[in-house]
Amino acid sequence: MSTAEAEAELSEDERAGLELIRETGGVYQSDFWKKLDVSSRKGSRIVESLLAKDFIRREEAVYNGHTTYFVTPAPKDLDFSLLMAGDLLSPFIGEEDIDPRSDALSHWIMNLAYNG
Repeated sequence: MSTAEAEAELSEDERAGLELIRETGGVYQSDFWKKLDVSSRKGSRIVESLLAKDFIRREEAVYNGHTTYFVTPAPKDLDFSLLMAGDLLSPFIGEEDIDPRSDALSHWIMNLAYNG
């Protein structure tokens, strides 16, 4: 199942929670439920569900003198094959400016055409 399909199966509360975590880049679980305006129990269930579905990561943390968890978005798997032409990485990676007439770009395009 793709990530988009898995996200489509989330409940409204789970989607709102995931959006909050993604927008903030991470949030303490003790604040998570307050920001979602749900009970702490429901907030914990949402976190557990998102964690089980690999949408988020959770680490134990101390916040305001109390032990809690810090929840962050799970890193997404990147498909680097889209940047490859045979065994050559796109010349655009790591370059700020690239001359479209460069030999590196021409070579990469030729590899792409012949090696797919």
